[in-house]
Amino acid sequence: MIIPVRCFTCGTLIADKWDEFKIKIQEGENPEKTLDKLNVKRWCCRRMLVSHIDLIEDFLPFT
Repeated sequence: MIIPVRCFTCGTLIADKWDEFKIKIQEGENPEKTLDKLNVKRWCCRRMLVSHIDLIEDFLPFT
């Protein structure tokens, strides 16, 4: 749905990195290198961004 504000495991702030990560991935950049540039080092935070599916646009018509 909406990207979580903090990592579920370690509590690091990750929501501020989502927009830039999403843009870079749509441009065709490698996710691994993008996460390195965004200074996301822990595997738990990386999985939060890589595995997120943005469904908010699908649910908006039903409000």
